Amino acid sequence: MIAYAFKWSRHNLFAKPFDAVLSIVVIPGTLWLVYSALHWALTAAQWDVIPQSMRVLMIGIFPADQAWRAWTAVGIIGGLLGAGLGCVFGFRKHHALFLALVPVVLLIVGGGWQVPALTTLVMAILACGWVLTSYLPLARHVLLPAAVTGFIAVFAVMAPPGVGLWGGLLLSVLLTLVTAVLSLPIGILLAFGRRSRFSSVRLICTGYIETMRSLPLILVVYWIWILMPVLATGWGLADVARGMIGFTIFYSAYVAEYVRSGLQAVPKGQTEAARSLGMSEFDINRSIVLPQALRVVVPPLVGNVLDIFNAAPLVFIIGLTDFLRAGQMILANPQNGDRTYEVYSFLLLSYFLVGSMITYAARKLEAHMAAGSR
Repeated sequence: MIAYAFKWSRHNLFAKPFDAVLSIVVIPGTLWLVYSALHWALTAAQWDVIPQSMRVLMIGIFPADQAWRAWTAVGIIGGLLGAGLGCVFGFRKHHALFLALVPVVLLIVGGGWQVPALTTLVMAILACGWVLTSYLPLARHVLLPAAVTGFIAVFAVMAPPGVGLWGGLLLSVLLTLVTAVLSLPIGILLAFGRRSRFSSVRLICTGYIETMRSLPLILVVYWIWILMPVLATGWGLADVARGMIGFTIFYSAYVAEYVRSGLQAVPKGQTEAARSLGMSEFDINRSIVLPQALRVVVPPLVGNVLDIFNAAPLVFIIGLTDFLRAGQMILANPQNGDRTYEVYSFLLLSYFLVGSMITYAARKLEAHMAAGSR
């Protein structure tokens, strides 16, 4: 083992003089930074603000007596997420260990037994959905209607106290899921519209895509927030709905470009062969072109989901309390004014963990689809 470590280090870290100098400078500096961060986190940091403010971080200003609604929504989302993961890769023992570790960490951090107990229930629901689609392939056929029903149930459960009270990490997750789900079909239609043989459809879709890609997201969200009450005076759309609409119409343009690149990667010989067999254009696009195009653009599409989650803090401009804004609300309390490093470190770690899980699932999905094409 030691010989292998020396061989690896010589080959990767000290193969050339420049590599050796760079390793001598970077490695000690990195070790010093890691040591300083761990020393501060374990000795000087006051982490009690995190468990005390966990409710605000997770659900924002949502009423405390209605927190069961948020936990119900989290349970539904967990079940759907687990079912989706089961379609990509099977449930294994190390996955169960990771899921069991989450409530254990919350219990060690502190803040009572209620949050770890409810988290354990959510992890169990997620694991059940994961196992169900992993070992019962027939369950995958009902995943789409189950997902639609689940999203409706989430909004139905969360709506009674007031949509404007949604906040925290739950709002960021809901915004990401709704935008990712809605922008995909809209983006596919825009991509096909940009390739349409009808000039009017092609010009409209091209103009929409290029306009959205030329504007910053924060401006689109702000203008949708202003214009929706004017364009739809009788609807009374909440700020959350307007924010989701702004995100959806913005990211649909990017999804359209990703899908269009995938459409261009499909060999023309396949479509010509399908036409020679008498297939209609709709059947060709639905059965031959689109499945291959989506397989090609899986990495950018998943990266788009990660971009949506990281851009969710922009909804602060329309008065919503997302995950980052919830942390700032905690620091606005004079009692927590000296806990800036602790709160922002927790936010950074949370964003990093969510992003890492999305990236890990993307790699598994890419490998799964690549294996299916061989």
